[in-house]
Amino acid sequence: MVDMMMARLHEVMVVLYAVSLVFYFIDYLNKDTFAHRSAFWILSIVYFLQTFFLVMYIIEWKRFPILTLFEGIYFYAWLLITLSIIMHLFYKVGHAVFFLNVIGFIFMTIHTFAPEQIEQSPIGEALISELLFIHITFAILSYAAFAMSFVFSILYLLVYKVLKKKKWSKQFNRLPSLHQTEMGMKAALYTGIPFLLVSLILGMQWAIVALDEWSFFDMKIIGSFILLVVYGSVLFLKRSGKLNGNDFAWANVFAFLFVIINFFLGSKLSEFHFWL
Repeated sequence: MVDMMMARLHEVMVVLYAVSLVFYFIDYLNKDTFAHRSAFWILSIVYFLQTFFLVMYIIEWKRFPILTLFEGIYFYAWLLITLSIIMHLFYKVGHAVFFLNVIGFIFMTIHTFAPEQIEQSPIGEALISELLFIHITFAILSYAAFAMSFVFSILYLLVYKVLKKKKWSKQFNRLPSLHQTEMGMKAALYTGIPFLLVSLILGMQWAIVALDEWSFFDMKIIGSFILLVVYGSVLFLKRSGKLNGNDFAWANVFAFLFVIINFFLGSKLSEFHFWL
């Protein structure tokens, strides 16, 4: 019962850490005060839980947990969170905090779902199953966000066409403005990109602990990384002022077509992704 509760708390930490990363990503790109505060307080919860486990380990084993690689990974992840919180509070360097937490999240995930952890845990199979569940959940959430960016891009093109032709109708009054649709596209990308990144990190860890043989060059994995690069490029070009208005909307439309291709064709050609 205790082992089950400890495993659940570690899984909660991973999920909270992932959500914190999403907010940090939004703040990193958009300087959003709400996202900035939310990211910090969620990360603080993760830090409190991780510190609690660290102290309990020291009390139980009467030593500092750095003697094995497995222990070292946990302490390293804790140290990275400590540094990021200090930087957040005293140095106000958002860029460094975001990237430091990306590294910390990777090591936290490795520790929580490491093969050594799985083998030693009496609920190892459940951990593997839940790692896969979290991976798939974040992947689906990213696809949903990209679908929203597609919908807003279609609305943008529709509103632009109506405004250009100057043909008003009763239905036009129910359409959002160009500014609203553009903000919707950006918000969807701010959410979808970090969700996809988290999903890829968790998916790679699942493959390591659950599969005897797997290839990094699996079509689904390659397609997902290409998808991350495509949407990341669209957002980068938008923020650099090289992709605006109709071009930004069309870029979202074509990028979503690649989402559909990766969802179905990538799964069909994959060696171990049977439907996602």
